[in-house]
Amino acid sequence: MSRSLQLAKKLSSLYPWATNPMIIGAPMRVMSGPALAVAVSRAGGLGFIGPGAKTQDMLADLEEASSLIEKEKTLRAATTSSPALPVGVGFQLWSDDIDTAVSAIQKFKPCAAWLYAPRKGQTDLDQWSRRIRNVSPRTQIWVQIGTIAEAQGLIGSSEHPDVIVVQGAEAGGHGRSKDGLGLISLLPEVSDALAKKGSQIPLVAAGGIADGRGATAAMCLGASGIAMGTRFLAATEARISRGYQQEVVRASDGAVSTTRTLLYNHLRGTYGWPEEYSPRTIINQSFVEHQAGKAFEELKGLHDQALKMGDSGWGPEGRLATYAGASIGLIHDVLDAGTIVTDIRRYIAEETGSSKKEPKL
Repeated sequence: MSRSLQLAKKLSSLYPWATNPMIIGAPMRVMSGPALAVAVSRAGGLGFIGPGAKTQDMLADLEEASSLIEKEKTLRAATTSSPALPVGVGFQLWSDDIDTAVSAIQKFKPCAAWLYAPRKGQTDLDQWSRRIRNVSPRTQIWVQIGTIAEAQGLIGSSEHPDVIVVQGAEAGGHGRSKDGLGLISLLPEVSDALAKKGSQIPLVAAGGIADGRGATAAMCLGASGIAMGTRFLAATEARISRGYQQEVVRASDGAVSTTRTLLYNHLRGTYGWPEEYSPRTIINQSFVEHQAGKAFEELKGLHDQALKMGDSGWGPEGRLATYAGASIGLIHDVLDAGTIVTDIRRYIAEETGSSKKEPKL
């Protein structure tokens, strides 16, 4: 059995309800809510709840997820061997409060914690990992990286993660601003670097994957699982405004229609991200006029007016932030999360000739 196949089976074995290959719903801030996370896990994948506007929002989201899972008899039955909640949680370390986060994990015992964007690098990652493991040993630690140096830092750390998420520069939301690399080159290089160190940590591919073709390619490059964010923005269970969602479906040609910029962060009043990160967003009127030299104060006023316009605040003539990845041209419809997961898994099985068994649930 190849190393990549062994690690893929290792990853899915950590989660009793999951089907190999594992499809993961990324923890998008606010938009990956309890309904989306539970729907992805119900389909045999692993859904993550994203960070809230405030860290304490995670408590309410986990409470809701617990209630939803109580109603899912098959999902509850699949997790009887483990007390861990069959959804994960995500945190942006630079802004989330560690004490509040740890308290939420201690109370609800989610199966995984996805850690990202530390202000103090490996020091913060080690601290968060240690404290989470102290209160919830069954919660697997996932760490997202975007460079070879970050991957090597994890292997040399005192707190090795259970899973490493390798995010390519195609990803939406906040990614590496200057030293990011496309997934097709980054993933195999990370895999080779860790293999030389004897690492047996599964790698999850993220960034630019929106269908079965991208997922299959990532598996061939050494991924043990596939994480998607932008594709799940167009899921019926996503916690998202309809105008935002329709713009994700409408937009195409991500190389031209998306860009990395801090403009929308600042229009929304968000400051403080570590300097190595910036978000990818769909371009609209705010960015066009910013490039043309319009003063920020004027752009801010127009942005705030657009906030009152409902769904029409998004779109090419809109002004509101539309964080999304370069894969938008591959997303043509809104589907329920279970269908998205099942279709991608079926495509991988057909292309690789692997087992076509349905999810355990």
